[in-house]
Amino acid sequence: MESCGMSFIKYLLFIFNLFFAMSGLGIIIAGALVLADVSDFSHFVTSDLVGPPIVLIVMGAIIFLVASLGCYGAIRENYKMLVAFAVFLIIIFIVEFAVGITAAVYKADFQETLKKSMKKSLEQYESSSNNNIEKAAWDNVQQKVKCCGVNGKSDWSSTPMSCCYKDKMDESDQPEEFCVSGGRNYIYKEGCYKRLQMKIESNTKILIGVGIGIAFVQVVGMFLAFWLAYTIKKEDESK
Repeated sequence: MESCGMSFIKYLLFIFNLFFAMSGLGIIIAGALVLADVSDFSHFVTSDLVGPPIVLIVMGAIIFLVASLGCYGAIRENYKMLVAFAVFLIIIFIVEFAVGITAAVYKADFQETLKKSMKKSLEQYESSSNNNIEKAAWDNVQQKVKCCGVNGKSDWSSTPMSCCYKDKMDESDQPEEFCVSGGRNYIYKEGCYKRLQMKIESNTKILIGVGIGIAFVQVVGMFLAFWLAYTIKKEDESK
């Protein structure tokens, strides 16, 4: 006969895993949003920028599957499944911790790589009038991120029209620079590197926040899984 204590832990773990599964879906959505955001400038350092949100999406899918395993193990009171669930959580936790440390260590290197890649791309754009790939990448990022050049418009020997915009922006602290090209009257003052750096920082905060939330949930899940597994084993031994 199932004890009250075991019943309580079992249903508590089951409810926890429902929330855990939903957090997996939330992680997938967060990863997809970050991936869509970095796609604006992924041309410059594709693998470095696209990697983290893809890892997040994959981790979200794994968490959803592991949570499903935990739900099944809790309802079936399966000792081996519960231990496997707890071990999976530990592995995921270690991987997340390692990825977080790696990201922190290589953050400065990544930003320097981004800047060098942007400068090289700009040079390639200006060195060939038929370089449509570089032109499309710069036109896209300058219009979407509202910037010009790597550090500013002075990076360009001839300012491209994608650096220009029609209506005056609210930047009263700096004098307006004029463009007068194709019906666009003003030039974006800020360089694209600084703008992209801000976007990366923003995305990093999202990833860190999601990671901390997941880590807390995982620790709770490990505790509940081992607790229920221990209770099941103890009751089996007492029969």
